[in-house]
Amino acid sequence: MTEILNSPFLYGICGGIILFVAVVCLVFMIRAYRAGIAAGMDKGMLKRTITSSITFTILPSVGILLGVIALSGSLGTPWPWLRLSVIGALHYETQVAQAASEQVGLKTLSMSEMTPEAFSTIALLMSICIMWGMILSFFFNKMYLKKLNGKPDKNPDEPKRKGFGDTAMVAMFVGLVSAYIGSYIGGFVSGEGSFTFKGDLTPIIVSLVSALVMAIFTYFAEKKHMVWLESFSIAGSMLVGMIVAVLM
Repeated sequence: MTEILNSPFLYGICGGIILFVAVVCLVFMIRAYRAGIAAGMDKGMLKRTITSSITFTILPSVGILLGVIALSGSLGTPWPWLRLSVIGALHYETQVAQAASEQVGLKTLSMSEMTPEAFSTIALLMSICIMWGMILSFFFNKMYLKKLNGKPDKNPDEPKRKGFGDTAMVAMFVGLVSAYIGSYIGGFVSGEGSFTFKGDLTPIIVSLVSALVMAIFTYFAEKKHMVWLESFSIAGSMLVGMIVAVLM
């Protein structure tokens, strides 16, 4: 299976798709820049936006690269490279691949147990499950954006009230963080049907360290007026968290 999953044929298919997406991104970036100039936006501001976006993209991609390396040992290099380059997330791809491998009867997600049928099932599930965000956006995004923006204020002089979108985003973020931290604590506290407190502390410590790093970035950005640090806050927190995980 190693030769099949790393064959030039798969590299050609996956590489062609990634190249197409990269070209589309480049075209839209150029058109967006020209549209900004035509709208009278400052060229310096546009260049700073591009620079901060590039930085914000490169630093988190270190974690994506680690994910590609981790999955390449079981799914070959081309497929993880494609899945983590176009639409996907590191935690999503690994979880779906692991769950799919268990359902097809593999004891572990590894190249030694992989079969063509198992790989086809895993790849299909990884692709189909991620599609619904695009499909639902295509049909319902316009209506959803109207709901997010809320009704226009009758008196423009009054302070703008928070719409449904602000509340929904905060609620989803708090729910997401709570779910992950809850799973980390559960993994540490619970053992085989009992409370052992002998589980893995790594996810809890990494999340705390990442939160501390984010707080430091926020402090300097807001209190010390170093606004430029905002472009590095999320990427920096992720990178420090990954370093802590590797050290532990």
